[in-house]
Amino acid sequence: MVTAGDFRNGVTFEMDGAVYSIIEFQHVKPGKGAAFVRTKIRNVISGAVTERTFNPNDKFPTAFIERKDMQYLYSDGDLYYFMDTESYEQIPINSNVLTDNFKFVKENMECKVLSYKGSVFGVEPPNFVELQVTKTEPGVKGDTATNTLKPATVETGAEIRVPLFINEGEMIRIDTRTGEYMERA
Repeated sequence: MVTAGDFRNGVTFEMDGAVYSIIEFQHVKPGKGAAFVRTKIRNVISGAVTERTFNPNDKFPTAFIERKDMQYLYSDGDLYYFMDTESYEQIPINSNVLTDNFKFVKENMECKVLSYKGSVFGVEPPNFVELQVTKTEPGVKGDTATNTLKPATVETGAEIRVPLFINEGEMIRIDTRTGEYMERA
């Protein structure tokens, strides 16, 4: 059991038959009246974010989210196949479970598969990936009045913005959380 007074970022708990994760929390002690906890919580299954206030004495059962390292193998239509690196068991995951940042993952990359009570609800790609630029316009010398970016397509098919000096065939590092170019690899 976890009390609302013990809420911290990342804590997961069950409430009203759903599983929530704390995104932000703030303990408020007004001059008049009782203290309360103001939170921003995310439903880990649906991804919906809501703001809610709790009494610091409210108790909730702790929810244990299993994060397992799995290797992305291949996709077949709407199913994406992942392999457990310990037991070599393969599991199919539907494309509606995958987030937008999965477009930076190529075959044989390690990802974290998130599940609650055996049902998979999310896949976390690695924070940084190194991918090859397959298509981009050549940068024109002297065309840089400011920090200018141009569109580029990487080997997974995702399109990002890169600096003018990046050419086709170069390996670049991408932050999958923001989808931004970091540096040359």
